[in-house]
Amino acid sequence: MKTQKSFFEQNSGTYTQVGDVLLPNLTIGEDGQQPIGKYGRMRKRYLKEQHSLIYLELLLSGKLYPYLLEIDEACEERSELLVLQMATREGVTEALKASNQMEWVRRMNSIRSRAEKIVLNDLVNC
Repeated sequence: MKTQKSFFEQNSGTYTQVGDVLLPNLTIGEDGQQPIGKYGRMRKRYLKEQHSLIYLELLLSGKLYPYLLEIDEACEERSELLVLQMATREGVTEALKASNQMEWVRRMNSIRSRAEKIVLNDLVNC
């Protein structure tokens, strides 16, 4: 009697037998794609630890990598915009940089730190 192949097997899927159970050989196709940045990795850790069902759903559907890449890009853009807006509002200019570099560095570090906290709270939820 001929056994019918499963949908997984029809699409070149293979199984490994573990005890009495056949487990599908699954891989995550991230080869050759650009690496996920700091914010994407932080979001991944947050989902894995705090929302494991969402994490597993994204992982198994193959949507995790694009999702994390999108989050990372959005966070980077938002962070850059916030830094620019805060620097303008607080008068941190190129003139300040030319006249007092250490003060400019101190203020910019403070602005970047505050912008990162906002991005982490709003988009990454860490």
